[in-house]
Order: sequence, then C-alpha cells, then structure tokens
Amino acid sequence: MGNQQISWGIAPIGWRNDDIPEIGAENTLSHLLSDIVVAGFEGTEVGGFFPEPKILNKELGLRNLRIAGQWFSSFIIRDGVEEASKAFHKHCEYLQAVNAAVAVVSEQTFSIQGTSKNVFTEKPYFTDEEWNKLCQGLNELGKIAEQYGLKLVFHHHMGTGVQTLEEIDRLMENTDPNHVHLLYDTGHIFVSDGDYLLLLHKHIDRIKHVHFKDVRKNVREQCEKEGKSFLQSFLAGMFTVPGDGYIDFTEVYQKLLDVHYSGWIVIEAEQDPSVAHPLEYALKARKYINEELLVLDKEDALVGS
Repeated sequence: MGNQQISWGIAPIGWRNDDIPEIGAENTLSHLLSDIVVAGFEGTEVGGFFPEPKILNKELGLRNLRIAGQWFSSFIIRDGVEEASKAFHKHCEYLQAVNAAVAVVSEQTFSIQGTSKNVFTEKPYFTDEEWNKLCQGLNELGKIAEQYGLKLVFHHHMGTGVQTLEEIDRLMENTDPNHVHLLYDTGHIFVSDGDYLLLLHKHIDRIKHVHFKDVRKNVREQCEKEGKSFLQSFLAGMFTVPGDGYIDFTEVYQKLLDVHYSGWIVIEAEQDPSVAHPLEYALKARKYINEELLVLDKEDALVGS
C-alpha cells in the first residue's frame, strides 16, 4: 500500500450523503464497505447512517477495514462549550468503540452549508468575542478527545465561519497546538481561496488528518456565476475524486512525505451517486493514487537508501 505511515481511506459520502439522506439511500452499509474493499482502500469515516459499534465492528472485521474518524457539528458559539461537550463525549465514546483515530470537528454556528444560500457570497463571519469563545471551547473539546485516545482535527469548510486561509490562520494562532489539530481539505480551501498549497505549507505542523478532494474548475466557476448553494454546487458536480479535476495531488503528497506525515488520507468527493457511480469513482481514485502518488514513495525510498 505504499508509505507505511499513511493509511488510505475513502469517505462514505460518495455512496450516501448525510446532508441529503434521500440520495444514495439504496446503498447499504454492506454494499458500501464491500465496494471500499474492491477499490483497495484500508478504511473509511463513519457516516450518519452507520450502526452501533458492535454491529459496525463485525462488518469492518469481516472485511479487514478500519475507521479513520467521524464528523462532529459543534455549536460552541451558539450553545456554549458545556452543551457542546456533552454531545462531544458521546461522539468520542462511539469513536473509541470503533477504534477511530480522529474526531473531525466543524463549528456549525451560523453555517449556511445545509441551506439554499449562495455559498460563494453569503458565508458567515464571527465577531472577536465569538472567535474567543470558539477557540477556548475547541481547546476544551481537544482535551476531551484525548481522554478517548483521539485527536481533535478541525475541518475548515465552505459556508462556515472558518473557511478561508485568513480564518484558519486565526484559529491556529488562538488554539493550543497540543489539543487542537487541523484537517487539511484540498477541495474546500481551493474552492474558497483558489489555492491549496499555501495552507499546506503554512500549517503543516498542525495537520493530523487529510481529505483529498478534487475540484472541477469549470463547474466551480459556473456555480459561482449562478450563485449556487453548497448542496446545489456538489450536486452540479463541483467536487470529484483525485485525478478527475484541477488539483495536482503530487505536490501535496510529496510535501506530506517530506515531513513524514503519519495518519489518514481520506478520498472524499461529494457527488450524486446516481450520476457518479460510487465504485467507478473509487476505482478511478485508486488508479490515480497507484499510478501518480505511490510512485513518489518509491522515489523517496531510493533517495533515502
């Protein structure tokens, strides 16, 4: 599978989407997990439709798959850290029971990602007071995650108050690096800022989880022109798997190798499964990884020998 420190996963979002449960609803857990095996991945992230740990662990064990992590919507600014902590403890208990590595946290106060608002012009912004509340709260949640043997990785996301590089900078500067880590998502930062390498180089020391998401640049431009929402944009095909869009993942992967990144790289592409056949796209991603990225491991090994 290439570099021993890196585990390759693929997210369930290509099969079923938590934000729009009706799409891909026919794709069962067994179907999804078996497709992941066929496509040659080592694991996945937990989807909203996944069962209790005991059932999930059995299905994973039968296929020799692992869980990387799961999304958690925090509302630290809206509800306060005490309320957020209660829900987060439950979240971490589940993740510990399925032997996950990370808890993926996204602050959803004022988020427009599930609404019909224009994702390119109507994102929310936080006040100084809200920023302080968020950063202090994340430090607390990070400590909770550690009680369960997990790392909190913060997911910068389109349509939220932590989307742009400037906002990610502020979050990183004002949170404790011992407790708050970063999820680096190529697709979200590229759609937001038109650049995906600056964030990688700037915050490489904080990155403990990675999403490889590609972007169809022409679709992105069309969506912006039409003022589409986040959901409308991904249904229009703005995102795709690595090797099928604009992003050059060889530069990204080489940088991760250079710093001896250890952790998961999860392929993630929100698409409509009735349009983009999930297994077909999983195999497309795997082919790209094998042919374009894993060769860099071999080159590194030769240089090091």
